[in-house]
Amino acid sequence: MSDEGSTNRPEDPGKSGLDREENRLWRWALGLLVLLATAVAALSWEQLKDLPYKLWAIPVGLFVLSVLFASYAFGRKREVTELKQILRGFQDRTGVTPSEEQLDQLSQMIARSQRNFKELIDSLDDAALAISLDGTLRTVNRRVTEVLGIPYSQLVGHKLEEFLAAPLRAEGTGTLARFLERRHWTGVVQVELKNGTRSQYYDCVVNAIVKGDEIAGASVLARDVTGHRDKERRFTQLFESLQEGVYISTPEGKLLDVNPALVAMLGYSSKDELFSLPPEGLNADSDPEPVLGRTGSHSGSTRTREVRLKRKDGSLAVCVDSSTGVMDAGRIVRYQGTLVDVTEKRAMERQLRRQEEFRRHLLESFPDLILVLDLQEQYTFVSARIRDLLGYGPEQLMGKKIEEAKDTSSELVNLYRTVANGKNALASCEYGAQHQDGSWRTMLGMASPLLDAEGRRAGVIISVRDITVEKKLEQQIIQSERLAAMGQMIGGFAHELNNPLTSILGMADLLQESETSESARKQIGILHQQARRAAEIVQNLQFFARPPAPGRSQVNLSELIQRTVHLQAYPLRKSNITVDFLLEPAMPAVIADPNQLMQVFLNLLLNAEQAIRENREKGTIRVRMGRNDDAVWIVFQDDGPGITPENLPHIFDPFFTTKRPGRGTGLGLSICKTVLREHGGNIEAATAPGGGAIFTITLPVGTGAESATK
Repeated sequence: MSDEGSTNRPEDPGKSGLDREENRLWRWALGLLVLLATAVAALSWEQLKDLPYKLWAIPVGLFVLSVLFASYAFGRKREVTELKQILRGFQDRTGVTPSEEQLDQLSQMIARSQRNFKELIDSLDDAALAISLDGTLRTVNRRVTEVLGIPYSQLVGHKLEEFLAAPLRAEGTGTLARFLERRHWTGVVQVELKNGTRSQYYDCVVNAIVKGDEIAGASVLARDVTGHRDKERRFTQLFESLQEGVYISTPEGKLLDVNPALVAMLGYSSKDELFSLPPEGLNADSDPEPVLGRTGSHSGSTRTREVRLKRKDGSLAVCVDSSTGVMDAGRIVRYQGTLVDVTEKRAMERQLRRQEEFRRHLLESFPDLILVLDLQEQYTFVSARIRDLLGYGPEQLMGKKIEEAKDTSSELVNLYRTVANGKNALASCEYGAQHQDGSWRTMLGMASPLLDAEGRRAGVIISVRDITVEKKLEQQIIQSERLAAMGQMIGGFAHELNNPLTSILGMADLLQESETSESARKQIGILHQQARRAAEIVQNLQFFARPPAPGRSQVNLSELIQRTVHLQAYPLRKSNITVDFLLEPAMPAVIADPNQLMQVFLNLLLNAEQAIRENREKGTIRVRMGRNDDAVWIVFQDDGPGITPENLPHIFDPFFTTKRPGRGTGLGLSICKTVLREHGGNIEAATAPGGGAIFTITLPVGTGAESATK
């Protein structure tokens, strides 16, 4: 036959249009398949990307598989089109024997199609095979040969059971009869290979191979999920064995799953009891919102908080809840979280806080200052008592080394080091400390070692007590004892001096009467005058040293002040201080204790003398007296440095002194004020406009006398 008829024969326009329409439909179907796979992968990506075990690979694999299938189908469509054209040529040439070239072209296209199909299934990562109903393998891909470790030629034509150590065990729904009816089956199959060491699990999709109207076999696509199953099993074991409570709930707080630890934590006997509770059934408070839900939240972020749950017996469970939202299509579908029971921990913390508060209040109420230092010489604790003792807060010492602290005495440093070095287990010392207001205090420190839980030396505890008052009282007692002893001595001396002075005065009188020489009489007069002065001094000493008589009497203030000035005349002359005393003989008498008033006047003279002597080489003390209708007043004014404004309100306070340590007790002016108040009077201090101090004493005339005589 000739080929010209066929080659020159015009092509049927109807068939050409149908072919084009068929090609267009194929392209649209394949494109739609790829788009559908892309959409499914995109929608499932957000759900699976945060899950464990790398399940996010499923949408990626689905997309890649759809692209490969579309490429394969398109290639097959082209081959089928070419075959159809060849067959159409055969049909057009009925009775004409095909040429060898046409037959060769047809066989090449069939071989190429088979090769492309083989390459496609070999490129799959999943196992793919075709099997007859009696279990004989018809074809397998490269993945099957790798799993079994047997070449392709030794697999095809053999039954599958020859390579298995045990029959297949399926975990899916349906039987063989069900498969034959539906011609489709999906499920997980457990496989035990002869050359394997453990069971493997495959997620299978089985479709029937139909020849005519009969099922000739099945095509199987199997994905190895052994690793996933192992991870799921380990996760389940972990979920069941965790000591912390684990739960999964709806956004409304309805429990979906819990582990045994949570069931036991809340006192229930089974999960079903918890699942039967309403969402608010675990609320320990009156809050209507479920304690485990977050209905008002649209975020899947992790939240950690402390919640209060109600146990089955009604008791309270305090738990730390850490939950994360699981999102699907942009909304929260469930919450998964853990609950850690911290009820006992919170109870212990409350008890520790109470103990800490008790310890703090105990230390605050302790009269001594408590200092704790570590072995690096740093303050680790300072009680608030330091505010009362030294005027500043504990924060000014905390964290500092003992030598870095302001005005730390060397005695305190030596006390710490003596105990810290282990030389003494208990030591004490007295030291001086400066108050925030500038005054000095005498402190008694007692140190002992601080031991840790193992009994090792960890630091030093020092208790500090303010003994300023005790020391000043001790000095005052010593001074009083000295004055008492001096009074006794003065009394004895005065008594012994009175006899020779009396003789001297008598002999001076006799000599003055018998002497005729004017110069001799003048010298005898000077002798008589000095002897009389010595007798007055002895008389003043006796008056000062004489024990005070009980009760009060009328006192001539002018005479009493004059006696006091005479008694202090020698120290005043030695210090170049002049006493300017204007005698007022017409002053009324007051009812008072002369000895006590003399101590008041003497104390004021001594203070003025010391103030002048410490600031200048000479000075003057002015003493003036006056009266009004019902009182008399005496003013002592010196030309010393005066009284500073900040010290003026405190000079009559007990133990307040501006003198250097050891120079004064701070009790003199306080005693003066007390004595004068007992007499119904008062004393006031001021600074003179030109410098110096002014002390004004007032004593009642009428009222004091009447009260004293009653």
